[in-house]
Amino acid sequence: MPKGSSVVIACAAGGIALFSSHAFVPAPNVNRRAQLSAIAGSAAALGAAPAFADEIGNAATALTDASYPFLKEIDWNSFVYSIKPGSADAIGWLKAIDKAIVMGTAMDSKLLKEAVIAHSNAIHSVDALGVTSKSDYEAVNAAIGRIVASVPKTMVMDVYNAFDAVVPKTVPEYMMSRVKAADAKASYAAFMQFKDVVEKNQVNKATPLYIQGGGAKLAKIDAAASVLAAASYDFAKDVDWTSDVFIKPLPGATAPQLLKAVDKALIMGASMDGQLLKEAGEAHHKAIESINSQGVTSAADWEAINAAIGKLIATTPQSKTLAVFDAFAKLTNPTIPNNLFSSVNAGDAISAYNAF
Repeated sequence: MPKGSSVVIACAAGGIALFSSHAFVPAPNVNRRAQLSAIAGSAAALGAAPAFADEIGNAATALTDASYPFLKEIDWNSFVYSIKPGSADAIGWLKAIDKAIVMGTAMDSKLLKEAVIAHSNAIHSVDALGVTSKSDYEAVNAAIGRIVASVPKTMVMDVYNAFDAVVPKTVPEYMMSRVKAADAKASYAAFMQFKDVVEKNQVNKATPLYIQGGGAKLAKIDAAASVLAAASYDFAKDVDWTSDVFIKPLPGATAPQLLKAVDKALIMGASMDGQLLKEAGEAHHKAIESINSQGVTSAADWEAINAAIGKLIATTPQSKTLAVFDAFAKLTNPTIPNNLFSSVNAGDAISAYNAF
């Protein structure tokens, strides 16, 4: 299953990150289901319609004050965050990511863009240890709170439960061992207070998905996507989508280098049409639902993904697209394309490239 709509995924994952401090500190003397429900309720309440912006912003300030010492203790330059934990296979992780896509697709588009910009700003202020400024950290907390609060609690719980099922229970203990326990516990306590504010402002219904009207420009992209999909589907079926190679760290690239490249993708994503972004998320969700045991989606869903990605890119300036390409090209060792090319049928790969 190919990767795409990275901004939707990233922002949905950001919702998980908002309550990820609990991963460092399992709540004592509380059964696991009660803890899950409390955290889900908090995340679901996180941020709300603009009317509640100040309330959530104030809560984010308190959370930031209590958790910033903890943040500074984390080794953000470690590759531990880009390595798959546990034994769950690629299909299992894909289904968990699907829940994040569904949640991201349902988010308020305006708040989503604001959250992406907040993350980009935070990346610009990171120091040599990968720690962002306190003010940018606060902005990120507030922004994530608002986007997660713009979706129903059930969607947040679906994401939490999906990742809880694939992440080993030993991860919290390991992560806890890498920081000061007192600071981690203080962060967790502050987060639970933040949760109460968020829960109070939880929305009950997600922003509806409206399918864009066609238009000559979009119709041309649909037609081109149909040609591309037909010429590249055999290539898509050749790829081993169940391989762990796609979730391993990019060889030779450091965490700071990758972060700067990701920033280019965030900037590009923030400039995309919000409605088309939602439609792309929905297309990927449907494609994941139709995958077979090898992770290959249906031909129809493959075509829909190509069309959705094409429309998204068409809504962004060419300079921003090229900035993303250049950023990742500089980090990609020339042996990587050759290695991937050797794993598929050469004729199918060339046909796909020519159609692209």
